[in-house]
Amino acid sequence: MKVPNTAHTERPWRIHEIAHDFVLEDVWTLPTPGGPDELPRLVQFIATDDHTSQPLVFRVLFDIRWKLGALLGWDDADTVVGTRVTSLRERLPDDLRAGRRGPDTENFPFTSVYLTDTEWAAEMANRTMHGVMHIGWVPDGSGGYRGQMAVLVKPNGLFGKVYMAAIKPFRYVLVYPALMRIFERGWQRQDA
Repeated sequence: MKVPNTAHTERPWRIHEIAHDFVLEDVWTLPTPGGPDELPRLVQFIATDDHTSQPLVFRVLFDIRWKLGALLGWDDADTVVGTRVTSLRERLPDDLRAGRRGPDTENFPFTSVYLTDTEWAAEMANRTMHGVMHIGWVPDGSGGYRGQMAVLVKPNGLFGKVYMAAIKPFRYVLVYPALMRIFERGWQRQDA
């Protein structure tokens, strides 16, 4: 479920000091109920889940995006983190740099930036933008905990701003609803 951006901005996340020049695009509660120490489980699920068995609309949209990216050079080697943009790891304060990094994702081009007991940040870049997926583990208001996902973006020039505006309806109507179903089914499958 989409929640107001304040659900992210009012929390004392470490990402605020690292990605202060990024735009907060979206904040979503994740259907991943659990106990206070289950962020590592959620991170592992996100990093390793095989999304090929996921809903057709999700697979088709991402297949189209990756094919367009290959055709138009959006995802070329000179556009990724460490080439076109410097990794956010370079901005980390000493305590986070010395701490756990977390896993890179296996099925999407996200590279882990840092992992704490309550948050995980992973980044990706291409010709359109530099983006951060921030996963927090937050109290759910009824004695339990759940995941919360924030998407932060730094568009690459006018083209990046236009691209982000163009994909926004697809994100809200198709991508995020499918992604929430993926999280819910995957989390329930792990509980079984």
